[in-house]
Amino acid sequence: MMVWNSYSLVHKRQRAAKQHTEGKKLETFACLYVIRGEPYRSGTCLNLSAADTVLGRASKTYSPDFAFTNAFISRKHLLIRQEGGKAVLYDLGSRHGTEINGVKVEPHQPYPLQSTDIIKLARGMTVLHFSYIFADQTLEFEPLSLTQHGDEPDGEPVIHWEKRECVVDGKRLSMSEKEYLFLKLLYEEANRLVPIEQIKRSVWPERLSGTDGVPDVSMDELNALVYRIRKKYGKDTFLISAVRGSGYVLEWDSK
Repeated sequence: MMVWNSYSLVHKRQRAAKQHTEGKKLETFACLYVIRGEPYRSGTCLNLSAADTVLGRASKTYSPDFAFTNAFISRKHLLIRQEGGKAVLYDLGSRHGTEINGVKVEPHQPYPLQSTDIIKLARGMTVLHFSYIFADQTLEFEPLSLTQHGDEPDGEPVIHWEKRECVVDGKRLSMSEKEYLFLKLLYEEANRLVPIEQIKRSVWPERLSGTDGVPDVSMDELNALVYRIRKKYGKDTFLISAVRGSGYVLEWDSK
């Protein structure tokens, strides 16, 4: 596999964006953080500093502002434009589509973005996290399932929330109270980033709150719960990604 230097590539794109605006300086107002998308390393920040930013796939005659290598991504896949101080996404008629929080967007229609939005290109082959909060350093994403698109389990898991059980490969597995509360929360917010504070309040409501008003639950305890879920239900049953210091995302195909 060819590994590119994502840091230098991002900064080349930033310089190109500055030239595109003919010397007009634009402050960074938002970023896209890569959860999955070659050639970028997971956690890479794609700086949205230009008035218009195009995402797509490079060719011999064309190079978008941020280029991905997956063949299912169109050369001009989507555009993110600054409009009235907001980031607005437009799918540019891509062949395999764009999703925001699990909902497919219509081509050439404006979609204002909000922090924590999860953007998927080409049916989830590339996954990005949008945020108005700019981090000077690369965020650390911890994929809790390394399953690539197309390597999904043979049968979709069946969840019986009222019984608090999950059927995986024909086997019925009962959920503990904490497993149920955690998975139910992520399922209800599927394809969205669920903040750590919200998880603590929903999964451990009986705990006393700390000085920040959030239940006193350590990250070790939260990570242990996620580890038990992976081990019990299988690493490919629930496609969960952890954004260190921010929260968790459950990728779920509503179809």
